[in-house]
Amino acid sequence: MTFNSNADVSGSGAKRRGPGGGAIAGGVGGLGAIAVILLQLFTSGDFTSLLGGFGGQAAPSQETELTNCETGADANADDACRLAAGSKSINTFWSSVVQGYRPPQLIIVDGSTPTSCGTASNATGPFYCPPEETVYIDPTFFDVLEQQFGDETGPLAQLYVLAHEYGHHIQQITGTFDQYPNNGTGPTSNGVRTELQADCFAGAWVANAAQTTDAEGVPFLQAPTEDQIRDALEAAATVGDDHIQAQSGQVNPESWTHGSSEQRQRWFATGYKSGVYACDTFAVGSNL
Repeated sequence: MTFNSNADVSGSGAKRRGPGGGAIAGGVGGLGAIAVILLQLFTSGDFTSLLGGFGGQAAPSQETELTNCETGADANADDACRLAAGSKSINTFWSSVVQGYRPPQLIIVDGSTPTSCGTASNATGPFYCPPEETVYIDPTFFDVLEQQFGDETGPLAQLYVLAHEYGHHIQQITGTFDQYPNNGTGPTSNGVRTELQADCFAGAWVANAAQTTDAEGVPFLQAPTEDQIRDALEAAATVGDDHIQAQSGQVNPESWTHGSSEQRQRWFATGYKSGVYACDTFAVGSNL
C-alpha cells in the first residue's frame, strides 16, 4: 500500500533496538533454510539452531526512538518507517473496534535483541510476544525473502505481516489466548485457528486502512490496488503449512500450526470482504 506523502505519521511510538544493523550471515542456502525461514515468519518460536551458523551473535541491546519517520513520504521510502507508520493506521483502526484498546509496543530490530519470548532477529522473523505485549520485526527479513525467492516483497505484503502480528495482540487483550489455549497441532487445532483469525484481522484492517487518518484528517494510506492485494495474498500462500512442508517433499496436515496456503488466503479475503466480525475461526467446525 502507498502512504499519502503529506500524511503525518510521526509519534508512532515505535522504537529501534539491537546492537546495530546487519543482514543475515551468508553460507546458508537450499530449501531447508527457506523452509525454516518461512516457518518462523509468523511464529514466536526461535528455530535459529536449525540453521547452523545462521545469523549473528547477540550483543547488549540499545534502544532508541525511531526518529526518521515524519511523513507518508518517509514511510514510502523506508521499510522501518513504513512499519512504524503502518502501526499508526493499525492502532487507529483497532481503537475504533475494541473498547479500551491499548496499543502494543513496536520494536524495530537491528541485528538481534533478547525478549521474554526468545531472541528477536531477522533469523527468527517477525513475532508478537504476549507477556510483553510487543511486536518485534527486523525489516531486513523482507530482503532475505526477496533474495531467496527472487520476487520483491511489496509494501502491502510487509504491512500484512505487521497487521497479522497486531492481530495476535487483539487476541491477547480480548482473552482469546486464554479461552483457546494451545492444544497441539493439526488442521483444526487452536493454533491453526488462532493464526487464521490473525490473517482475517489483517484483511479487515487492509479493507479499512484508507479510512484511517492523522490528526488533521489526512488519510494515512491510499486504497490498495489489485496488484497490491494480489501481493498480500501471495505472501499468505507462501507461509501456508502445506507450501512450507512441500519444500521438503512431505505434507503432513497433522503437524500444521498455521494452516494451509488456501486457508490463509481465504481467511485474509474473508476479513477484507466481510470485516472483523466475520473472523470467528473458532466457531467454524472441521471445514475450517
